[in-house]
Amino acid sequence: MSWTEKNESMRNALRSLNKANRNIPKGFGAMSQAAMEGDLLDSKTKEMVALSIAIGVRCEPCVGFHVEALAKQGATREELAEMLAMCVQMGGGPVLMYAAKALEAWDELAA
Repeated sequence: MSWTEKNESMRNALRSLNKANRNIPKGFGAMSQAAMEGDLLDSKTKEMVALSIAIGVRCEPCVGFHVEALAKQGATREELAEMLAMCVQMGGGPVLMYAAKALEAWDELAA
């Protein structure tokens, strides 16, 4: 399954969950919006942080969503690769596998 298909499949699953409990998207959306506020870090940097955490906790759907967001924020493959090196340095072998997934996602979603 492509990363585009994975992202769409996850979005469909989230839509179902959101219909089952309307408080979930409302609460999570408010938290997400609050996290993106402030002007000391730009939105691209915040997405880099989010992606690095997604890699560290091994959340494949999160990897897909945050790679997609980074591409929209104007990040470059080189910036991503540098951030991935730090992820691997901090997380070792298991994170290395998710760093590879993130780069694979980038190559598809940023194209």
